[in-house]
Amino acid sequence: MLTLKYLLIAGGLGMILVAVSILGYDLYREFVYRRLLATPGANPLPPLPQWRWRTSLALALLAWGPILIAFSIVVVPSGMAGIRVSEMSGTVPGALYPGVHFVMPLVEDVALFDTRDQVFNTGMSEDGKKSAANVTSRSQLLDVQAKEGLTLGLAITVRYRLDPKRLDYIQGNLPHPVEKEIVPPIVASVWREVIPNFTVRDVFSAKREEVRQRAAGMITQKLAADGIVVKEVMLRDIQLPDEYAKGLETLLLKEQENDRMGVETELKQKQVKIAELEAEATKVQQIKQAEGEAQVHVLQAKGESDAMQYTLPLKEKQIQQSKLEAEARKEATIQNAEAAAQAKVIDSKAETERRKLLANAEADRIRVTAAADAERLSSEAAILKQNPLLINKIVAERLSDKLQIMMVPADGKFFMNDVLKSMNVANTGVPQTEQSEEQPR
Repeated sequence: MLTLKYLLIAGGLGMILVAVSILGYDLYREFVYRRLLATPGANPLPPLPQWRWRTSLALALLAWGPILIAFSIVVVPSGMAGIRVSEMSGTVPGALYPGVHFVMPLVEDVALFDTRDQVFNTGMSEDGKKSAANVTSRSQLLDVQAKEGLTLGLAITVRYRLDPKRLDYIQGNLPHPVEKEIVPPIVASVWREVIPNFTVRDVFSAKREEVRQRAAGMITQKLAADGIVVKEVMLRDIQLPDEYAKGLETLLLKEQENDRMGVETELKQKQVKIAELEAEATKVQQIKQAEGEAQVHVLQAKGESDAMQYTLPLKEKQIQQSKLEAEARKEATIQNAEAAAQAKVIDSKAETERRKLLANAEADRIRVTAAADAERLSSEAAILKQNPLLINKIVAERLSDKLQIMMVPADGKFFMNDVLKSMNVANTGVPQTEQSEEQPR
């Protein structure tokens, strides 16, 4: 729609420009014609050009059509609202919300108002920048006096917005801009009216929330009468006088110490109470335990008494069983003795038979050995008879184990000489005959 509006304005201005151009061209032709008339000896002149007044006037009048249509189109941006102001009747009731609206051109105008949330600050804002709309005071804080007459510096934030339904009242009755002419004075006057009812200590700590709520209620009520909706009032910071701040700090430290001692006292009392309760619980526990042990003993005695009624018959049965077991062991012992005697008789008989068999076997062995010895002696006697020198050899061997015996033939008369000669030849490598021949020389 804005594009259409601008196109209409451009079309109207273009038509006016065309009308002015036509008149300018006609004026130029008139000037050329006058110049030719003043020149002597010129050719026959053309007829005098006519001025196109009607065409230019028609174009100029037609140009106002799109221009007036464009002026009748009003676009209210997002977050804004408008009020129609008539040149004849003044403010027209009813707000114009964001969008396209049509008004009477050259008669009505639209005053725009920002309907979004706005913030009024005193002192430094949260981002560290100074507020643009604030009350002139020391360090840009709102100075108020407490009940004691001491001056406090307040850092306040008020979040508000304009009521779109009452924009006609704001346009017709309130000074503009509202955020500078109405909100700051009312906020400052309310705080300066509320704070003197409280002491510095109440404002700073004890009743800080109560003070804020009371001031917020009064600000909301006063600004609501002017069509301003207050959403939130915040008391961000309080700047105390230097002397009072030091004294208050000392007092707060003492109060904190007093609170700490009170907490410690209460804690000690609770510990004493806990100890008493623990002692009482221990006492009750011991009593209950003693009662339980007594009941256990009574039940045990009763159980033993009841058990004796069944124990005596059981003992009698056990005695009878022991007697029967003793008689059984006696019978078993007698039978074992008889069996052992019989076993010994059988063992003695078996031993006698064994000895007889061993004696017979020994006698047979002796007979066989004697026969073998006799046979061996007879064979040895025959051998000795044939070789009587074996007796000498046997005797020599029996004399000592260090003797070496050599057997030679019985007819070997020169046997030893031959042996010695062969040994000498083997050692020297010269025959005996040669040696014997060389000795005489």
